[in-house]
Amino acid sequence: MPGTVDSGRVKRKPRPLPGIIREDSDDELGTDDHPWEWIYEDQEPDAAAEADEQAPAGDGVSASTKKRKRAATIARRKPKIIGARMGEFVCELGDMVLLKAQGSNEAWVGIICEFVQDDIEHEKAATFMWFSSEKEIVNKEKKRKDFLENELYITRNYDVNDLSTINGKALVMSHAEFTKKYPAGKVPRKSKEFGKVFVCRRGCNMRTCTYTDEFVWEDVYRGRDDIDSLRELVEKGTKATRRKRQPKEQSPERDFALDGIDEDDADFAPGTKTAIMRTPKKAKIRNGDAVTPSSGKRGKASKPVTPSSHRRIMVKKHLEFTPLATRFLSPQHVQSSPYQLARTQLHVASVPTSLPCRESEFSLVYSHLEAAITDGTGTCIYISGTPGTGKTATVREVVSHLDSAVRADELDDFIFVEINGMKITDPHQAYSLLWEALKGQRVSPSQALDLLEREFSHPSPRRVPCVVLMDELDQLVTKNQGVMYNFFNWPGLRHSRLIVLAVANTMDLPERTLSNKISSRLGLTRITFPGYNHEQLMRIVQSRLEGVPGDIVDADAVQFAARKVAAVSGDARRALDICRRAVELAEADAVKHSSDTNNPSVPGTPSKKRPTATSPLKKGSKIPSADEDTTTATAKKKKQAAASAGRVTIETVRRAIAEATSNPLQLYLRSLPFASRLLLAALILRTQRTGVAESSFGDVLEEMQRLVRMMASHDESRPLTLLLLPPSARKEHLAAAAAPTDSWLYNSSLSSKAKPSDAATRHMMRPAGLSSAAVDLAGAGIVNLEALKAERPSKMRLAVGDEEVRLAFRDDPEIKALGVVL
Repeated sequence: MPGTVDSGRVKRKPRPLPGIIREDSDDELGTDDHPWEWIYEDQEPDAAAEADEQAPAGDGVSASTKKRKRAATIARRKPKIIGARMGEFVCELGDMVLLKAQGSNEAWVGIICEFVQDDIEHEKAATFMWFSSEKEIVNKEKKRKDFLENELYITRNYDVNDLSTINGKALVMSHAEFTKKYPAGKVPRKSKEFGKVFVCRRGCNMRTCTYTDEFVWEDVYRGRDDIDSLRELVEKGTKATRRKRQPKEQSPERDFALDGIDEDDADFAPGTKTAIMRTPKKAKIRNGDAVTPSSGKRGKASKPVTPSSHRRIMVKKHLEFTPLATRFLSPQHVQSSPYQLARTQLHVASVPTSLPCRESEFSLVYSHLEAAITDGTGTCIYISGTPGTGKTATVREVVSHLDSAVRADELDDFIFVEINGMKITDPHQAYSLLWEALKGQRVSPSQALDLLEREFSHPSPRRVPCVVLMDELDQLVTKNQGVMYNFFNWPGLRHSRLIVLAVANTMDLPERTLSNKISSRLGLTRITFPGYNHEQLMRIVQSRLEGVPGDIVDADAVQFAARKVAAVSGDARRALDICRRAVELAEADAVKHSSDTNNPSVPGTPSKKRPTATSPLKKGSKIPSADEDTTTATAKKKKQAAASAGRVTIETVRRAIAEATSNPLQLYLRSLPFASRLLLAALILRTQRTGVAESSFGDVLEEMQRLVRMMASHDESRPLTLLLLPPSARKEHLAAAAAPTDSWLYNSSLSSKAKPSDAATRHMMRPAGLSSAAVDLAGAGIVNLEALKAERPSKMRLAVGDEEVRLAFRDDPEIKALGVVL
């Protein structure tokens, strides 16, 4: 981004404001806060109304008819409001005025079309027909480049705002009159009209970004009698119709439709709240901090001051990060093999092109959000469902489609902000995130709360609707529930235009956790996402695998994984994780099978090979009789394993599910060396036999020796045989084990000194490897060892639950060979 270098720091260009920069404030209205008063039109009594009142009531006239006639009579007798007065300032219908939001120096220009009063809140308001500056037009391709510095475009957009937002009168004229009145082309800064004089040469439709032909302002508008003709001029001179949207499925809850009302008339009729057209994005903080204008002298200030409380608002600077080196990966790196492509598409963070099996929920959320944005009203939508049912993904997809509708001139502009309870350390930080999304300023949570209260409680011209996604709602609940109350209370305020989407995992969270005053503000708009069944999970996984070459995943494997997950939770993320892990296991099997095929010199397992011509029998040895059925079955299994290597089968998915459901501690215990497993088994048996959790290292060794003496056969456990051998015979044992001989030749190849004798077993005090195994277990946090020294007096005990060790060693073949059942 271009910038100017100053003192070694790059300054960004200030963000153009949507309104008119006003450097004076309330110069016409004065400094005193007078109440607004209506100015009525003088009119003679209606003769028809007097006749209706004096006419005798007939017997055939019902009470409802009398009531309607009386109401019509009162309405005819009620004088018409033609203006409003506050102190010495007077504005009437047809006047062009400046409007400004409280706490901001951004002003807008509008024509007063109608005065209205809220009978409930007793607030005086008016309907304004807006002018727009060139900064509010975001379509750079259709935007005109010949605009003047103080030029405005008359639009057909209407909005209702309180009279308290009026900040003085504006003067709009043609370019010829402006040049005639100000030959220099600018309004003198010392003039009272500085910042209030504008030029209007064309009308503009903000949605379609089309303009009318150039006209002379004095010819098309002279007063309030020309408001309708001016609106008709803009309608006929611009492209007033939106681009037709593709028909979509109607929402199940929408059982009525508006007939006979033109879409554009409904959106731009007087009294509706229409937002400005602007591409949804977070606003950036402008260069230099703004100060709320006052009627006094101008002075430089670095921080904005709240007009009411005069508290100084500390605007934080955006964090500056040192850019890191970026590594660009080519598509060939990700799509070099079908396994990598499948892993990428099965990842939970991968964004699919569409969300299958959530069409009805998508239609519901879309219809509610679209209606709220179009009407300019605030609302709360509560979305619940178990984890992994597509709640957040569906909302993001809806927002993406609404954003596309904004870019296609089909919908009013809106702001979107996502607040995740798992990503913030304090629930009160949600205030700062919302204020930064609205104004682009980083402030503290307490200051953001004050600013948001003032923002949503006071009217503001041309306010853009804001959609807030509050994910992980249960993490935002505080002790006094203040955060939840504010976020659910603000959408109910008249001028907020805040739309809150609350997402939680439980359906009854408002009634179970929140108080009645908070749950009642959620309203009746609640959408529940049910868990996926196995057919829907199969569709989701298969949609992710579309385009993966090689057909590496069996359909039965996908169905098996879907049924397993659907029977437990219906979590789509868990199904994707299991299938992704199955692809990784299949890839590892394919690599292993490929290495074994390409390297035939690798010796096979001695116990599995039969004697061949290259390995003749020794003299005097006999070939044992083998079961032909067993040999055939073994060969068949090998053939099947070779055929299924590299494919995701049911067995592969079963292995992935076993890893997903296993405890990480148990996986670590199963991967320990045999010496460590033997030591843990002896410690558990010692604790079980004595009833004391703590034992000495020597007692554990004696327990281990007792297990060895009770072993039925030393040959059943090769790791145990290595531990029982003396160091001099261990090398010969390993060499004989690595030789390409058969299992029935294995024992005969060992010399007598390479076999553990009964005497060695009886007098063996400490098998090799147990001392270092005890220290390693203590370092890993599995056991507590005194002084981390494997000495006989050292005390040791389990640092983890004994049930974890029992479950991990329950199916261990080496532990079973000792005859130990844990």
